Amino acid sequence: MREEKILVVEDEKSIASLIKQYLTMKGYDVIVAEDGDKALSICYEALPQLVILDLMLPTMDGWEVCRRLKKDPATADIPIIMLTARRDERDVIEGLELGADDYIKKPFSLSELHARIKSILRRRSSTSRSGELIKVGEMELNADTGELTYEDKSISLTPIETEILKVLIENAPKVVSREQLLVKVWGTSLGETRTLDAHICRLRAKIKELGINPSLIVTIRHRGYRIAV
Repeated sequence: MREEKILVVEDEKSIASLIKQYLTMKGYDVIVAEDGDKALSICYEALPQLVILDLMLPTMDGWEVCRRLKKDPATADIPIIMLTARRDERDVIEGLELGADDYIKKPFSLSELHARIKSILRRRSSTSRSGELIKVGEMELNADTGELTYEDKSISLTPIETEILKVLIENAPKVVSREQLLVKVWGTSLGETRTLDAHICRLRAKIKELGINPSLIVTIRHRGYRIAV
């Protein structure tokens, strides 16, 4: 079985070494870059299956690295997990808007990082393209391609956004707790729920772009989320 190649972009050598050692033990082929310029060079040459990208880097920050990778057709489909020690949610939303697939806040557990990696690579390697369609009123979600359609407009969701919306629709009108969503979408309950909240925020913004009331996704305080049907 071919090892999946992962690029770790991290300027703190102790963190990069720890991640590399752990993921190598889990069977991945790990490459490390300590700055943004080197990360881009390696990506274009090696075309890894996934990039773990720290935001605060020398020479070029993680946002700019993500922006360039997502603009280039050769690297646009490579999943990116952003690492950040910052607490400002706006920084996270900016990363998601640039095309990052997920993010994880420092300090983090290696088992949580591994669960995120497995979840993203599992969805990416899926060959199912049967066009599973899920409808809520006039809104239609293609759960295989991530295309969300309403009337004559459509928008593309990330794999994680697609999974979140699919779980909420399939359980409507029941409330789905944050912990349940973490397990169903990421395959682990270890992640912090603010990660999920940031994805929900971005999902609501995309729904609004289609002309749908973003309050379709209802927050139930201290419990979770549900679809208003």
